Amino acid sequence: MAASMGAALIRRKVREPVRVFCRYRYKKKWATSFVGPSSPRLALKLFDVTYSAQFGDVWPSVRIGLLSEQKYGALINKFSSVDGVTRGLRSRSAIDFLSEARTAMAEVSHHSNLTCFTFPRGDISRFPPARSGTRALLDYYLLDAASLLPVLALDVQPDHRVLDLCAAPGGKTLALLMEDCRFLAANDASISRCNRLRRVLHSYIPWEVRTEDRVRLTSRDGADWPEDAMYDRVLVDAPCTTDRHSLLEEENNVFHRTRTRERQSLPLLQSRLLLSGLRAVAPGGDVVYSTCTLSALQNECVVEQVLGVAASEYGIHAEVRDLCGFREIFRKTFNFHEGARLGELVLPHLTANHGPLYLCKLRRVH
Repeated sequence: MAASMGAALIRRKVREPVRVFCRYRYKKKWATSFVGPSSPRLALKLFDVTYSAQFGDVWPSVRIGLLSEQKYGALINKFSSVDGVTRGLRSRSAIDFLSEARTAMAEVSHHSNLTCFTFPRGDISRFPPARSGTRALLDYYLLDAASLLPVLALDVQPDHRVLDLCAAPGGKTLALLMEDCRFLAANDASISRCNRLRRVLHSYIPWEVRTEDRVRLTSRDGADWPEDAMYDRVLVDAPCTTDRHSLLEEENNVFHRTRTRERQSLPLLQSRLLLSGLRAVAPGGDVVYSTCTLSALQNECVVEQVLGVAASEYGIHAEVRDLCGFREIFRKTFNFHEGARLGELVLPHLTANHGPLYLCKLRRVH
């Protein structure tokens, strides 16, 4: 009896379909739902490899600065109630770092109408939110004070036509308008970012300055700019890995695993934008290339690549202008890297946690 029951069980098992569990049967689904390292963690891992080799013993202090709260500056809106807001900021022990540097800037043939307050080195105070002043315009714009260096390097004059090729979110665009240029073309490839830029201009700039004969907003591919040799000054504040944002924010992080190709193609995009800027500036005019990354591949290497391509393929010859004077003028406010091969690089540091900000000035010879 027991033997017959055992035989029946065996036959039943043989008749039942054999279930084979294949580990890779749903590979595609698993790949899309797999939760790997966060984007900031991946960014930090890659930065530790590349930047430790690039900066050596300096990297640990820069790393701490990048992972700590950023220091801001308050760009005063010259179209609002300037006197009242500057008195209020001085009462908080903030200083106008541009006012202190104005005499030294004049000695190197640079002038500026800008006013920007920062807190001294080691002071981690925060600025209160901006308020509406006269004419319902906000009285200052909060930004990384180092981001004004490219605008200062352009040395905009009142009769200049200026192109801001990658204008959003708008801090540098506001600064260019406050330098009283004759005409400003502000462009950004992203329609949503361009709309944000438009809102910023409405909040800070009076309507008579935003007229079409003074300011033109466009949303087109800056790498395919249609106007050649039309501008006296061009700012190319190129998209980059935005190192500080990449380490601190998951949202819109270029180190997300779905954006690997986009991140790897950044140097090509940056080169195309800078080449477009050199084509747009008139002979004798200046282009300033800037990023907010520490990466030499996105900074000096892009400049070197574009200088060669511009000369060989377009007959455009440009030379790098010396900005080492900025290092001396602004050393009280910013921490500069002493080893930049081309241009200048502001390094984050706990005592002066601005940047990173890279800038390089090129003059089109012919």
